[in-house]
Amino acid sequence: MTDHEPTVLELGLPDPVRADGLPARVRIHEVGPRDGLQNESTALPVDVKAEFIARLAAAGLRTVEATSFVHPKWVPQLADAEELFPRVSGLPAEYPGLRLPVLVPNERGLDRALTLGAKDIAVFASATETFAQRNLNRSVAQSLEMFAPVVERATAAGVAVRGYLSMCFGDPWEGPVAPDQVVAVGRELLAFGCTELSLGDTIGTGTPGQVEALLAAFSAAGVGPERLAVHFHDTYGQALANTLTALRCGVSVVDSSAGGLGGCPYAKSATGNLATEDLVWMLNGLGIETGVDLAALASTSAWLAGHMGRPSPSRAVRALTGA
Repeated sequence: MTDHEPTVLELGLPDPVRADGLPARVRIHEVGPRDGLQNESTALPVDVKAEFIARLAAAGLRTVEATSFVHPKWVPQLADAEELFPRVSGLPAEYPGLRLPVLVPNERGLDRALTLGAKDIAVFASATETFAQRNLNRSVAQSLEMFAPVVERATAAGVAVRGYLSMCFGDPWEGPVAPDQVVAVGRELLAFGCTELSLGDTIGTGTPGQVEALLAAFSAAGVGPERLAVHFHDTYGQALANTLTALRCGVSVVDSSAGGLGGCPYAKSATGNLATEDLVWMLNGLGIETGVDLAALASTSAWLAGHMGRPSPSRAVRALTGA
């Protein structure tokens, strides 16, 4: 009989070492079931998606973006939203505090979400004109006009609204994006009534200096870090460095995707999101609370990778599970 070789987690690794100037707790906004799966070539059965969301909740995640009420023509991977959402909408009763936000592109999408009892929604705007045209077939100004009644109606119905803002650090057609340009659009979304604004590095070109500069620009405009979240893609390996910079600037909400799933269907240079497991490993090492069971989360992503037919791109998942 051979002795059991302990895993790194059983050994108490990573050893938590607190650093000054960081939040005590970070809320992870899990986007794998929506932003992750929408750009994967493999279309998963609704049963697998529902189990994925349930596993994420069981692993301790308390904000799990469930799906999108976008027209199936544009995002066929999420065409089963009406079938999926009722299957998972009862999970908050089992996991108190669980939120299941859904993305809505317009008032029609809002109608679909409200009909199924959604309590949290998100709208998706662009900081640049070219991406707004390619993603929404509208200018930035026209897209904001479209979102205003969505946010107003949702708020009146008691539904919380998150605003996503894409192309905050670089645009594949326009190049660098000025912080003031991002702030101007972001402030409009917040003025509509969005309770939180997620700043997206859609193609992953941002670096820590840019993150610090953008957050400083928001602060100078009267928008503090308590109203902001960050959403980094790891195209050039900068997602964790950018996240740490944002935490040092006071941000305490971070978007990530289990197993590093996803990208952006309208920006082909965008690769996967920051992997939730890689994020949790770093936060655990910094002694920052998340409420997430890393072993259970890594097991979930390894399980999903089997359904996807490919290894998980997350380094933490591969290290912890050998998958």
